[in-house]
This record gives sequence, structure tokens and C-alpha cells, in this order.
Amino acid sequence: METITIHKAKTQLSRLIEKACRGEEIVIARGSEPVVRLVPIADKHGGRKPGSLRGKLHVGPEFFEPLPPEELEGWQ
Repeated sequence: METITIHKAKTQLSRLIEKACRGEEIVIARGSEPVVRLVPIADKHGGRKPGSLRGKLHVGPEFFEPLPPEELEGWQ
């Protein structure tokens, strides 16, 4: 883990971004106190795909039945 001051981070931002994209952990400090961590944004291609669970989930008829009185008391 590399810790760098805010002043150095401003002058070397491009280099630090490249290092973070390669997986290195970069911590930016105000004086000697760490304040932020520079990390890459997660890969956009691994996101959600609508309809990917179609046919894989089932909601039974018991889901639509009223809750028992003892369980309803906990919600009131």
C-alpha cells in the first residue's frame, strides 16, 4: 500500500490512476493522516442482465396467504 500526500497526488495524479487500475492500493493523506483511498471503478461489463433469472425462481401460493396472528403482532 502506497501512502502519498495530497500535494504529491495532485502533481502525479495520472501515474497514481494507472497504478490503481493495475490493482495497487493508493492512500492519499492530509499530512500524516490518511483520508481517502484511490480505487478503480468496478468493471461495467459484469453488471446485471434483465431477465437472467426468468424461470429459475418460484413463488408458491403460501406467499399470498395471510400471516398468522402471532407474526402479525410483531409488525404492529
